[in-house]
Amino acid sequence: MFLRNKAAAVGLVVFSLIVLVTIFGPGLYGTSANKMVAKPFLGPGSELAPPLGTDYLGRDILAGIIGGGRATLVVAAVAAAMTMTIGILVGSLAGYFGGWVDALLMRFTEIFQVMPALLFSMVVIFIFQPGTRNETLAIGLTLWPLAARLARAEFLRLREMEYVKAARAIGCGDLRIMFRTILPNAMPPLLVAATLTVVIAILFHSGLAFLGMVDVNTISWGSMLGKNRGYALTAWWMVFFPGIAIVITSLSISLVGDGLQDAFNPKLRGR
Repeated sequence: MFLRNKAAAVGLVVFSLIVLVTIFGPGLYGTSANKMVAKPFLGPGSELAPPLGTDYLGRDILAGIIGGGRATLVVAAVAAAMTMTIGILVGSLAGYFGGWVDALLMRFTEIFQVMPALLFSMVVIFIFQPGTRNETLAIGLTLWPLAARLARAEFLRLREMEYVKAARAIGCGDLRIMFRTILPNAMPPLLVAATLTVVIAILFHSGLAFLGMVDVNTISWGSMLGKNRGYALTAWWMVFFPGIAIVITSLSISLVGDGLQDAFNPKLRGR
């Protein structure tokens, strides 16, 4: 059903290619993203220029795209996994037990939800210092309330289903019912949400890198945009190619998410 959605199939192919390039590209291309390979400000197609030109230090833009993609995707993927893990844990407890547990956990969730997300991430990074681990932690701690609310809604809906009542009747414990009985049936919308979370994490990481809130020694798409933004009008390629990499990657993941939603939702299968 998923592959019948042509847009989703294209998104999956494009994203798979991007992942393969970020994994194997640095070794195959053979040029370090930090290495000065030619004169600065050489545009694409210039004599002796790399395929996508050079930046203000003479570094290869294509090498930066390939190497920066790995840093961007790793942070986004780990942050999204952290986000979904925290959100599912909090939401499942709130939705399954209800009552004062639900009220307490939802008030705790609202505290994080009302905070300006990007500002909160910047504060976390400022406290713990820039670095890949702290960037991932900052993004994960910022985005989890959305996953928690979705998980809570699904557990509230599913806990009254007949198969859950049957599991209780035969003496299954709460944890077994939560994570062996309810959670697998709650996964379809959570998987769709996970794809959206990866997109948001990519944009968050790129935004933090653009603002200089990351390790200056780590090249990512956002850091390339931030460092080269002063030359956007005179050397367009220095910001265009990192920007288009972010757009294409985010769009391809979004298409995959739309395909998953269509595949999981019976009402949309006939479209």
